[in-house]
Amino acid sequence: MALRFLPKIPLQVFTGKLMSRSFSTSKVSLDKIYEPDYLKLMESPIPMYDRLNIQIKGYDYPVLENYQKFVHHTAEAMLIDVEDGWALPPQHLKVKKFMPRSAITDSEYDLKIYERNVQISDVYSHDLSLFLEIIEAALPEGVKMHVHEHLPEHEKVRYIPDSELKQLEIELEAMGGPRRL
Repeated sequence: MALRFLPKIPLQVFTGKLMSRSFSTSKVSLDKIYEPDYLKLMESPIPMYDRLNIQIKGYDYPVLENYQKFVHHTAEAMLIDVEDGWALPPQHLKVKKFMPRSAITDSEYDLKIYERNVQISDVYSHDLSLFLEIIEAALPEGVKMHVHEHLPEHEKVRYIPDSELKQLEIELEAMGGPRRL
C-alpha cells in the first residue's frame, strides 16, 4: 500500500533497455474508508430479499393452521430462515341475504376470516421463486396467500390494544396530565 505514494521510478532491465514502471499516487481523503476491491468480489451477484411476510387468510381455521405448518416446514427444508410466525385475531363479518326485490332478510350469516403469517428472511431470489411455486401449488381451496415486504405497520397490527389502559390515559390527561417533578 505504501507503493501507491511513490513517484514514477525508472527501472533498468538487464537488457539495457530503459523501462518505466508507474505507481499511482492519489490523494487520500479522510472522509472515506478505504475498502479493497476484493471485498466487492465476495458479494453475491444474485439479489437477496431481506424480510418477507407470507400472509395467508381463510374461513376454515384448521385448514389454515395446517397450511401454515406446511409453509414453515417447506421453508426450513429449503434452508430458508423462518424468523417468526403468528396469528391475528379473526375478522367478524355479518352477511345478510335479502329476498328478491325487497328489504326483508332471507338469511343471515356470521363469517370469520382467520389470518396467519410466516416471516422469512435473507432469501435469494432464485430460492424464493421455487419456494413460492411449491407453496402455491399446495394452496388449499378457500385460502388466499399474499407475499409482501415486512413493514413497521405489520408489526403494529400484531398487538391488541389494551382498552382499559387507554381509558386510564384519557382520564389522566383530563386531570391535567402526569405529575412532573
